[in-house]
Amino acid sequence: MAAHPKPVPNTRLRAVRELEFQISRSEFARRVNAVGESTGENVACGPRLVADWEDGTVLCPRAVYQRILTAMTGGRSMADLGFHLPAPARPALPATGPQGPYGAREDPGDWRGFGPGGADAILALPLGTGQTPGRIGASEVRAVNEAVTTLYAHDHDHGSAPLRQAASQALHTAYQWLQSGTYTSGTESKLRSATGTLSIAAGWLSYDSGRAADAHSLYGEALAAARIAGDPRLEAHAFCALSALAKASGRPREAIAAAQGAQTAARHLGSPRLLSLLLMREAGGWALMGDANAADRSIVRAHALYAKGPADADPSWLDFYAPGELAGLECLARADLGQHARAASGAEQAVLLHGDTFRRNRALYTADVAIQQAVRERPEPEAAVEAAGRVLAFLPQVRSDRLLQALHNVASALQRHGRVPAVADWIDEYTTALTTGGGQA
Repeated sequence: MAAHPKPVPNTRLRAVRELEFQISRSEFARRVNAVGESTGENVACGPRLVADWEDGTVLCPRAVYQRILTAMTGGRSMADLGFHLPAPARPALPATGPQGPYGAREDPGDWRGFGPGGADAILALPLGTGQTPGRIGASEVRAVNEAVTTLYAHDHDHGSAPLRQAASQALHTAYQWLQSGTYTSGTESKLRSATGTLSIAAGWLSYDSGRAADAHSLYGEALAAARIAGDPRLEAHAFCALSALAKASGRPREAIAAAQGAQTAARHLGSPRLLSLLLMREAGGWALMGDANAADRSIVRAHALYAKGPADADPSWLDFYAPGELAGLECLARADLGQHARAASGAEQAVLLHGDTFRRNRALYTADVAIQQAVRERPEPEAAVEAAGRVLAFLPQVRSDRLLQALHNVASALQRHGRVPAVADWIDEYTTALTTGGGQA
């Protein structure tokens, strides 16, 4: 497997920030957001993103940040600020396959050519510095859609770490095509929807990498694209993603509102299972608020809609919403409601129903089993340790900030049972895995 090239620090941008503006990364991020707001751009820049720019992790910002940085620095180009656009080439068209925003089915052997060193090559939709995209047609729209397919097909079994930078570069090129290409009105609508879908994929990878602010910005861009393109499917998808992010960030009212907005957009799409997922998102928000009655109502409605079965109108990204995911989302709601025994049972059911698919989701739900067994009214530390051991087995093949956080939560839950020999042994094994690099995302 090829080694991933070491990032080259962007000393020009850092010099602008430190020597010209004389401000910190946090202050620079706030200025980016302020300039964005003044120009009507919806962004949520944070110091971590500024660090990625300066450290060379991101070769070139997305188009929305390019516009803001140019305005901030008196009209300087990305080259003037030390960024690098990809070399000119035609878009690489990755192999097609089923996709999903939070899960994807794939041939396990297909990963061999898609390690961290190969992600950029497969996902690249490059556009050279100073080059105009020219005529944009069906092949370019297909390239963007297939980049999304490839992202989802590999993300869920291996995590976001190898993919996030490649997704950012692909999204940059898609925006360049939208801004500078020549196309018909029909192609524009399709390209805008495809770019919005790619923005959701990039947002998902950011969220899984622990970059919630970046994810929120990307989901917001997707929502704007949906509104401009008049695409209710994309609008429902973007609201769904925003709901999940809000719930994960501890904002239940926002999670509920976004889920309800998604239901409004999806009401006439003819997909009962999409509505079922959106009701489960709403249930998660109600559970986080502690409203058991409202959560139960949404869960019951979600199960009833799911039982209607698949439909031709189901979006392709909904493939991840299998019976295991339905059980898993309910278990998360039960956990937030303090129903730990039901949550543990539901998490076990989710793991079993997922079978050999969706490796990262299996890892996360297995971690939930361990946590719920450790914190239930009558704790079962041996059962918790057995599940915790299964979680460690997913490292380092699954590289995800969320999985590392889940392991941290497992360790915290088990600390209270530290006198149990099996628990002490697991904590030693967990600490060793982290110190030897197996837990690096």
